[in-house]
Amino acid sequence: IRCWSNIPFITVPLSRAHGKSFAHRSELKHAKRIVVKLGSAVVTRGDECGLALGRLASIVEQVSMLQNQGREMMIVTSGAVAFGKQRLRHEILLSQSVRQALHSGQSQLKDMAIPVLEARACAAAGQSGLMALYEAMFTQYSICAAQILVTNLDFHDEQKRRNLNGTLHELLRMNIVPIINTNDAVVPPPEPNSDLQGVNVISVKDNDSLAARLAVEMKTDLLIVLSDVEGLFDSPPGSDDAKLIDIFYPGDQQSVTFGTKSRVGMGGMEAKVKAALWALQGGTSVVIANGTHPKISGHVITDIVEGKKVGTFFSEVKPAGPTVEQQAEMARAGGRTLAALQPEQRAEIIYRLADLLTDQREEILLANKKDLEEAENKGRLALPLLKRLSLSTSKLNSLAIGLRQIAASSQDSVGRVIRRTRIAKDLDLEQVTVPIGVLLVIFESRPDCLPQVSALAIASGNGLLLKGGKEAAHSNQILHHLTQEALSIHGVRDAVQLVNTREEVEDLCRLDKLIDLIIPRGSSQLVRNIQKTAKGIPVMGHSEGICHVYVDTDASVEKVTRIIRDSKCEYPAACNALETLLIHRDLLRTPLFDQIIDMLRVEQVKIHAGPKFASYLTFSPSEVKSLRIEYGDLECCIEVVDSVQEAVEHIHKYGSSHTDVIITENEKTAEFFLQHVDSACVFWNASTRFSDGYRFGLGAEVGISTSRIHARGPVGIEGLLTTKWLLRGNNHVVSDFSEHGSMKYLHESLPLPQRNAN
Repeated sequence: IRCWSNIPFITVPLSRAHGKSFAHRSELKHAKRIVVKLGSAVVTRGDECGLALGRLASIVEQVSMLQNQGREMMIVTSGAVAFGKQRLRHEILLSQSVRQALHSGQSQLKDMAIPVLEARACAAAGQSGLMALYEAMFTQYSICAAQILVTNLDFHDEQKRRNLNGTLHELLRMNIVPIINTNDAVVPPPEPNSDLQGVNVISVKDNDSLAARLAVEMKTDLLIVLSDVEGLFDSPPGSDDAKLIDIFYPGDQQSVTFGTKSRVGMGGMEAKVKAALWALQGGTSVVIANGTHPKISGHVITDIVEGKKVGTFFSEVKPAGPTVEQQAEMARAGGRTLAALQPEQRAEIIYRLADLLTDQREEILLANKKDLEEAENKGRLALPLLKRLSLSTSKLNSLAIGLRQIAASSQDSVGRVIRRTRIAKDLDLEQVTVPIGVLLVIFESRPDCLPQVSALAIASGNGLLLKGGKEAAHSNQILHHLTQEALSIHGVRDAVQLVNTREEVEDLCRLDKLIDLIIPRGSSQLVRNIQKTAKGIPVMGHSEGICHVYVDTDASVEKVTRIIRDSKCEYPAACNALETLLIHRDLLRTPLFDQIIDMLRVEQVKIHAGPKFASYLTFSPSEVKSLRIEYGDLECCIEVVDSVQEAVEHIHKYGSSHTDVIITENEKTAEFFLQHVDSACVFWNASTRFSDGYRFGLGAEVGISTSRIHARGPVGIEGLLTTKWLLRGNNHVVSDFSEHGSMKYLHESLPLPQRNAN
């Protein structure tokens, strides 16, 4: 047993062996015993004229939720002094106003000075009201709360210490939430520099040190310190270069400059860090976070316990590599250097990567084999996902061909002038293409996605963060290594980063100051979750690939079965595979219809009947539960429509604006379909599977977008570029163009420079 004072701790069995703090945020969900410390700034209102009732109610709700999950919750609360000060000020003002009114006989009062209030008196006046409020709030959740007031002597006197320890354990055993505060009505002022003498002694001088002392004493798993700042910054919050520290390690405090203390209360950030480090060394994990921000205070405690990236997490385990924030900064710096290279140099990098994919084929396939074996042994992947995970010689050869196409077509992608305007004499404006910045691409079970996306990012001069699924870890590792090897030929190795830390996707989506665009590649559920989670970062992609093929009355018999077979059976797990087959009503019970059904049966495609189709059949296949299903397997829905107009309406109602096809020999009908279907890709007499960047001649794609802004359909290099405006003048000022100015606007369109013929 480790001792953190001159008296050893009382041993009480817990569900988790204590003595070592959690190494990663993701482990915090296993915390059984939790102390929540509420700073004065959290408990009181911003104007210091009362308690923040809404904020307190939200905190009580979160604590109650965790308590009802079977955790043991304790609260160390500030606020008694501040609350008492407000009450006493009110009483003094009221008393003075009455006396002054009686003395002067006038209704108008003069300015009244409020005497300095002694902290102990304020604590005595505020403690009972604060506790009464807590009791009333916890009662709403059928939870009992108990008040404990302590002083420094309670920890140094062995008998008092044992009594306190036993009381707290008994309250926790009875499912009661202890609410602890320093007994500021009797506590003596702290001695100078007595708060932390080494690692074995901590003096209770404020509620930060009390929370740390209590957490270690009670062998707590997690200490959450809530204040009025987001966490610990590398310089005082509010300064220009201040950055929130996600993970703080012992020894890092030398590189941190502390600002002023909280607007109310006794402790500042330096006191919080010292207390946190002391608790960490005692085996308790610590998170310092903002408990006052209106957007997060309603779930800050539960978010921390769930392992989300909130505030500053104190850890004794320092990762070997850079943090994801550092990786994003490296990708941005590398991307800017990449964009400054000559187009031929960026192309050389991509050609080199294409060569490495074929030259290192055996090593890549060996790593992929490990991933496949682990996935099969664990049985965690469905067959369609296993197919996506698998690499082969032919896939690598196709990848290399696609990369060479990207290299060849990327010569003038960055810095291309797309508009030139003469604003006035000697004042010329240009609009040129530039990279978006830093891309975050999240992909599942698709290791071939890594070199494709990397090549497109290189060609467009973007920095790139890649987050692959753990099921493809070995494959992703070697493919990323080869990508960085190719980047190294021009010194831009850091432009493409693979996130290997235990970052949750939700946490990555919050890096709005570091990431400019998120591109999800995976299941519809993944895409929906990212679209829901991303705050302040655009998301490019599609949540579902519900692709339709409509067979018209004038369809060619020879074309129908070929196109349907290819659309559904060639790669059923793809997002551009057929999911719903629309048949014109006049084709029912015809030889063509029988051929379609026979072909699907031969290919072992399970058929689900739409409501109208089922009504025409005596014995129908299973009726669909929904017409908005992306099967991703050898399954499809068949539905009947009365016309091309109804087919278009069905697609608009149940489709996902991805890819939709008409099979017909009637050009007028086909053109109606092409013009009226509002999807990213609309085809006539061609398989849905052509909806692909490689098949479109883009070399590869980062994904298929169904959004209506910036890029739509298969997204290649052009979709990863934005523009900026360059204005070249000669001592021009706006006032020269006023009504009585000497200059006039011309706004003449100028010819564009010739594009590279290659």
